[in-house]
Amino acid sequence: MSHDEISYPTYLELGTLLSLQKPQSKPEHPDELLFIVVHQASELWFKVLLHEFDTLIARLGEGDAQGSLTSMQRINTLVELVSTELSALDTLPPQRFMQFRGYLGRSSGSQSAQFRAIEATSGLRDPHFMAALKEHGELPPIVARAIERPTLQTLFLQLLERQGVALEAVYTEPQHGLLHMLAESLLAYEQGFARWRFLHVQLVERIIGPDTGGTGGTLGAKYLAKTVNQRFFPELWAVRARLYGRG
Repeated sequence: MSHDEISYPTYLELGTLLSLQKPQSKPEHPDELLFIVVHQASELWFKVLLHEFDTLIARLGEGDAQGSLTSMQRINTLVELVSTELSALDTLPPQRFMQFRGYLGRSSGSQSAQFRAIEATSGLRDPHFMAALKEHGELPPIVARAIERPTLQTLFLQLLERQGVALEAVYTEPQHGLLHMLAESLLAYEQGFARWRFLHVQLVERIIGPDTGGTGGTLGAKYLAKTVNQRFFPELWAVRARLYGRG
């Protein structure tokens, strides 16, 4: 197809895209389409996030603080979008979800390879996280690749080391304004991600209750609640304590 023949529907592959929503309920439940679209849209944003992380990681590796900050600004906007779209499911009453939940089988958000790759890229490496990954068998390539790469915190600290700047100096010496903005954008990302987790917990509790197990055999809201306080950038949090301890 030549460029002149490309149209809005063909460029976006709308025929294929709009055919991918396939409710399983019989007869089709009127709320299942919303449920599918919200989760498919999340996966599309996850794809974009992972693409942006590739750019960010390259820029951090090159010592490009300005480019890294630009990447973080986009990433933080994308995380906010993913969080906001969850509100659409606030309109799903528990009794209506119950009417088609059984058709989901054992599907669970914990099976999202892209989401796990985002967690690993961001910095999760703790034993609980690694054990959760292994519950689903061999790691998907996208997750294995994320785990093999340095975490964002490691890359940021390496950037500071190459520039001969101590982390404390980023917060105490005004000439490091760009590095300070980058550090704070990383923390903003962690907080935005935690907000997404919190909203997810609240949503799950609102629809299925705080003690109901998840469809994929997880603990449901109880499992999600445990993830809210996970840290991607412990050094960026610890530096605050050191500064105040010094004072």
